[in-house]
Amino acid sequence: MNINAALAASLERQETAGEEAWATTFRQMALFDLAADMELGFFLSYYRNFAIPSIAAALHTNAEIQQRPMKRSYDTAIVIYELISSGLDSERGKAMVELLNRVHRNVPGSKDDFLYVLLTLLVVPIRWIQRHAWRQPTSSELMAATRFFSELGTRMNITGMPASYAEAAVFFDRYEAANIAPSDHGQHLMDATVQVFQSRLPEPLRPLAKPLISTMLDDDRLTAALGLPRANVISRTALKTGLKLRNAITRRRPLNQQPHFTPGKAGSSLYPDGYSPDQIGPVNVPHSPARVGNELP
Repeated sequence: MNINAALAASLERQETAGEEAWATTFRQMALFDLAADMELGFFLSYYRNFAIPSIAAALHTNAEIQQRPMKRSYDTAIVIYELISSGLDSERGKAMVELLNRVHRNVPGSKDDFLYVLLTLLVVPIRWIQRHAWRQPTSSELMAATRFFSELGTRMNITGMPASYAEAAVFFDRYEAANIAPSDHGQHLMDATVQVFQSRLPEPLRPLAKPLISTMLDDDRLTAALGLPRANVISRTALKTGLKLRNAITRRRPLNQQPHFTPGKAGSSLYPDGYSPDQIGPVNVPHSPARVGNELP
């Protein structure tokens, strides 16, 4: 593979990174080497929760997504990127973990529901990268990503985290095979959230938001559960061609020296002047004075 020298040097470091460097390896992957595809993978993972009726019902009851879809979507991304960028045990990282625990403390769900939501953030981005990115993830990156989410799960009392990425993917597939189904709640959540994606598209493409999402998800059972139109050969071919061109350009450009995310900085119309950690999070949070059981669905 003919790639820019800076990309090649970073790839070599990612290939030879040791297990003890998991946090640094995952940060490099998510904020530099494969940043655009990781972001898109996180974006797609957000939608999959709506295709699980029990999870969709809990989210719909809270009503945060319907009332403030833009804030919920951006805040979810900010929390994950804060954890990646600052580190799980940094002051900002601890604040994000506390927020997640508090927000999900009274959310109903089974142990497998809790684990599935966490694993969407691991499996969905990795699979997108394996299928569509400018290069494949390295074995060190797969280990680092799995370790990151395992460590996050530990801080949230989520049990049963798979020991490897391969095991995580098996659990993910089995859970979806048993649980994906259409629901009114899930389709209402999907409809409310599409506007976030539309806002990022050029005006002429906004009516195509749902077909574009279907094509990127590339799973007919999933898109049917979400009430999205079925992707077709034309849309799949267009996506494949566009990504192939993008990847060819990416391989020839130097590695970006600025991270994909900087904590507290402006990055969206929602926080044009930047944000502080206390601005992040939903408004509708049921009060619970005590920490109990599993806290992340």
